[in-house]
Amino acid sequence: MMSSMIAEAAKSFWKDEEGLGTLEMIMIIAVLIAVVLVFREEIVKVVKDLIATAGGKSQEVFD
Repeated sequence: MMSSMIAEAAKSFWKDEEGLGTLEMIMIIAVLIAVVLVFREEIVKVVKDLIATAGGKSQEVFD
């Protein structure tokens, strides 16, 4: 009796499309975090290069 109620609730939750958007968002965020962790050093290098380039270009304007 109790197991059938739990199974029915699980089926209802699985078919509920409102929760699907939340699950998709959680999966996207998890993938983005994994990508950032894997490529952290490369991302930091690119950002530092961009900041250095921007600093150099802004210094040219003032010179």
